[in-house]
Amino acid sequence: MSMAKRTDTRSSAPHDADSHDLISVHGARVNNLKDVSVRIPKRRLTVFTGVSGSGKSSLVFGTIAAESQRLINETYSAFVQGFMPTPARPEVDVLDGLTTAIIVDQQRLGADPRSTVGTVTDANAMLRILFSRLGKPYVGGPGAFAFNVPSVRASGGITVERGAATKTVKATFSRTGGMCVRCEGRGTVSDIDLAQLYDDSKSISEGAFTIPGWKSDSWWTVRLYAESGFLDPDKPIRKYTKKEMQDFLYREPTKVKVEGVNLTYEGLIPKIQKSFLAKDKEAMQPHIRAFVERAVTFTTCPECDGTRLSEEARSSRIAEINIAEACAMQISDLAQWVSGLDEPSVAPLLSTLRGTLDSFVEIGLGYLSLDRPSGTLSGGEAQRVKMVRHLGSSLTDVTYVFDEPTTGLHPHDIQRMNDLLLRLRDKGNTVLVVEHKPETIVIADHVVDLGPGAGAVGGTVCFEGSVEELRTAGTVTGRHFDDRAAVKDKVRTPTGALEIRGATTHNLRDVDVDIPLGVLTVVTGVAGSGKSSLVHGSIPAGEGVVSIDQGAIRGSRRSNPATYTGLLDPIRKAFAKVNGVKPALFSANSEGACPNCNGAGVVYTDLAMMAGVAIVCDECEGKRFQAAVLEHHLGGRDISEVLAMSVTEAEAFFGAGEAHTPAAHRILVRLADVGLGYLSLGQPLTTLSGGERQRLKLATHMADKGGIYVLDEPTAGLHLADVEQLLGLLDRLVDSGKSVIVVEHHQAVMAHADWIVDLGPGAGHDGGRIVFEGTPADLIAGRSTLTGEHLAAYVGV
Repeated sequence: MSMAKRTDTRSSAPHDADSHDLISVHGARVNNLKDVSVRIPKRRLTVFTGVSGSGKSSLVFGTIAAESQRLINETYSAFVQGFMPTPARPEVDVLDGLTTAIIVDQQRLGADPRSTVGTVTDANAMLRILFSRLGKPYVGGPGAFAFNVPSVRASGGITVERGAATKTVKATFSRTGGMCVRCEGRGTVSDIDLAQLYDDSKSISEGAFTIPGWKSDSWWTVRLYAESGFLDPDKPIRKYTKKEMQDFLYREPTKVKVEGVNLTYEGLIPKIQKSFLAKDKEAMQPHIRAFVERAVTFTTCPECDGTRLSEEARSSRIAEINIAEACAMQISDLAQWVSGLDEPSVAPLLSTLRGTLDSFVEIGLGYLSLDRPSGTLSGGEAQRVKMVRHLGSSLTDVTYVFDEPTTGLHPHDIQRMNDLLLRLRDKGNTVLVVEHKPETIVIADHVVDLGPGAGAVGGTVCFEGSVEELRTAGTVTGRHFDDRAAVKDKVRTPTGALEIRGATTHNLRDVDVDIPLGVLTVVTGVAGSGKSSLVHGSIPAGEGVVSIDQGAIRGSRRSNPATYTGLLDPIRKAFAKVNGVKPALFSANSEGACPNCNGAGVVYTDLAMMAGVAIVCDECEGKRFQAAVLEHHLGGRDISEVLAMSVTEAEAFFGAGEAHTPAAHRILVRLADVGLGYLSLGQPLTTLSGGERQRLKLATHMADKGGIYVLDEPTAGLHLADVEQLLGLLDRLVDSGKSVIVVEHHQAVMAHADWIVDLGPGAGHDGGRIVFEGTPADLIAGRSTLTGEHLAAYVGV
């Protein structure tokens, strides 16, 4: 058998295809970018840095990644595009050399109660197939192990057409699902405290309902119950008969006519369940959330013991383990269990499942379990869970875009993340990273530094080049790159102690610890060691405790710093008092809204599968208010001019003179304290960066009354220069008599602390213990923990 000789016809001259080795951006003007032009090398790791709000995300996510995804969407048919989001083209002159972008951001995973780590990573799907093939006894297909699939049985007549003849035949249908019937696959059952819904000593007409938003003149709530005909509106609820109470609380949906209007009446319990319990609690307004927390208690389902699965699904086992027990295992343990299975008939499935579970361990998430609700993951954990599906991908020459991948990582874990980023690059991919940590910036092939400041004084490229060139560049990042916070010479003396005894939340192992009061205490440890479990599980927010977690602030394009912080309320009242009109006139979401754009400032035109167009309203010229409203002035300014002010301008405006408004001034001082003096009062929340949102939330909670402040990773999204300002703010809080407890990994915050509580030594069941309590100086001197070693290296000891 002869083989043809292969002649290499490639020329030594470079091929034209090899010349496309740059992503070129010319004239980018998204958000605060000022005609930015950059050239980013492909198949390299490029880090974008700069102070919070300087325009990093606008360039990377809002321009490069957004245009890449838009161009991909345009390759689909018009029919398919009709079902997809249709973002407009970013405001940029030229974008050249783009490749497919895969975005791995810090957006929280869905907080749906049915969503778990296993469901969002497909690990659950593979386990279900595994148990349907190997589980003994056999209970059904993969759906029989799914807690989101109910069992269904039905029978009846169906009409069958054969040619011109039709006949009715009896048919039966059944589907075996794994959902627990009692809790419907949620793992918890709710119990409603009726005393929080109404005052049974009163009648409906006397205002018995105590539910937020239930007004006496509402057709859909109070009037519906009063005039339904099922109840006596003038009779105290405690005197209802058994039938009246059944109709009041549990009646099935029934059509009724109230004053000629067709409405649907249903019992109070199902109505509350649909209107309040079906929503994500974290997305509710604060007063609604407080009501739900008072009125509803959630307990573990007694039938499935919180596993969400039916008894049949739990009866099937592989090697004496059922699927509920497998999902409850720590992922690192589950990976070992799967590795011990040897069954040739499902070898490809086992190989894929092993790869997925090993990726969790490799990325530092081996301490999680597959049944962990996805809504309980931090932003950093959520981002790493999304990374799992990309680690074993065969794709090359794509652009991976990361948003602060080191968020929530202990210094010990950052090196592991760096290795993963470099591995993606070495496979021939372009890796773009928005990052503040020097430990990750230092591995970059190319650095783009934006600034020089934030907001209106940012949006320009201050530096492009290597890390070594950045150190001597003179930019804000360059000057702070090698900054190291020094350990205090003298720490504060505690004024008391908060005693925690026998803490067992999640992986904590009967922890006893005294957290000193009147000082700055940092709780630290590797990711998954039990820090948040200790602090949030043992120091619940409530009387005297102000808790500021990592939850994202929510808001639409109509929300802005003035509405979010409550600043707009005293401003509207001040305008109303001076001009003798109603405060509602000075809200763009109420009576004062421009009728043409409904207070949005822009008019949206939906163009079906093409990108929608937003045009500045020609009636209000983007000011959002009616012309008549803008004739009313306070201190010589109308309401639109006030909302266009920066925080610093507004602080001076409302601090003295005719516009002096103490309530507004106090809020503005807090905003300036957290470093947001450059922010416009009316800037939409949707345009704020992660660091700006974090500080906006901090400024809002500083108004809460309490002697203990609990902060969960307040440095998330903050530049090295911003961290200095945050430390000054924490010092001012402590010096004013407050106790500040911070869950944090940032070495600058640890070094600045008066007291450190270090948990570990590892993550998951390898953690949950106190490995050190004392001052930063003692931690560095002992170097007995991972934190101690890294802190010593940081301060240069």
